[in-house]
Amino acid sequence: MPFSQGSRSSLSYAVESTFGTTPVGNFKNIPFTTHSLNLTKDRVVGNDIQSDRTPRVDRHGNRQVGGDLVTDLRNDDHDDLIASAMLNDWVAGVLKVGTTPKFLSMQDYAADIDQARLFTGLSVSTMGVSIAPNQMVTGTFGLVGKDMTISDAEIAEDPNTGASPYDAYSGDLSIGDWVTAGGTVLTPSAIVTGLDFTVTNSFAPTFVVGSDTTPQLEYGMAEIEGTLTAYFEDLALIDRFLNETETALEAVVGDGTNTLSFLFPRLKINSADVGVDSPTSRIINISFVALYDSTEESNLVITKA
Repeated sequence: MPFSQGSRSSLSYAVESTFGTTPVGNFKNIPFTTHSLNLTKDRVVGNDIQSDRTPRVDRHGNRQVGGDLVTDLRNDDHDDLIASAMLNDWVAGVLKVGTTPKFLSMQDYAADIDQARLFTGLSVSTMGVSIAPNQMVTGTFGLVGKDMTISDAEIAEDPNTGASPYDAYSGDLSIGDWVTAGGTVLTPSAIVTGLDFTVTNSFAPTFVVGSDTTPQLEYGMAEIEGTLTAYFEDLALIDRFLNETETALEAVVGDGTNTLSFLFPRLKINSADVGVDSPTSRIINISFVALYDSTEESNLVITKA
């Protein structure tokens, strides 16, 4: 009997209309690099003291699922995951932070041993995006959900689009002073060496008496923080930190045909460290937090074109 191989594994999903209920029909295949989806159970341990010092009771308690899904971001294939992270729907190719959770059922299928793990009630609690030269644009989706089952009955899946991953060469990065009423003007920057940011929703189960799975997930604010690294060329970026200059930032990535832009219409730079790490080029390490912009009505705007 063969052992399951990662190369024979696939991941697919469907959008749930009701939390924790798997939709009827085919799932959609997701390109991915790695994932760590698993079911965990809390332990319920007896509290009695025994004269022979040996415990008598150890039971399984609350169940929940979660893990990270890491992937090279592509056009269309990851739209539902990104929408889940933003708690909103795409409108004419534009996605902003919203207030309506999007839940997914996800299947992890091991084709060589014909075993399928089905995860339900999943939502994207965190979404991390990394943009840098000489690499694909990577996305890390931190998933939290309700439950898991396993069987040898695979749910049929439709293929992914086959699109190429986004890279950092097919777009650009621009920065400028934030101006109210949509007056911000962004200027391309040629000194940035990397941009990483994370959307954090803080999804968590809300357990109740009478069930070992959660009836719903709670969530918090859409906290968006990131880091930017750039060559130390002049005082412009450091001045934005020293003067507490509210800033707009947009990164555009592409696959040669399609583009995806991440616009932070209003952000605050909270550090601008310039160390000397080697005899070569000095790098400014910048941290920032994205804030609500009244014109865009969001702290992050994602646009497909």
